[in-house]
Amino acid sequence: MKPNAKAKSVANNIRRVREFRNYTQDYVARKIGISQNAYSKLELGFHKMSLERLFQIAEVLEIECAALLQHDSDGIVRLHLDPAVRQVTP
Repeated sequence: MKPNAKAKSVANNIRRVREFRNYTQDYVARKIGISQNAYSKLELGFHKMSLERLFQIAEVLEIECAALLQHDSDGIVRLHLDPAVRQVTP
């Protein structure tokens, strides 16, 4: 998988977990101290994300950073979203 594809996979994981938590982009953006527009660009993979920013987002989404980094060779995310307990597991 190309580096850009890996970054987009991480961005997609972030989006999926955010939606699973029923958080808006604006909510997450405010919690990490950026605009909704800037957050949207991170989530779409248009901007490179710093490691510190990844940690901030993971904290807001209540998930381990390692889970957000999950991907396989064809880019399909293997996160298990359990609505019964509102937990996300790799």
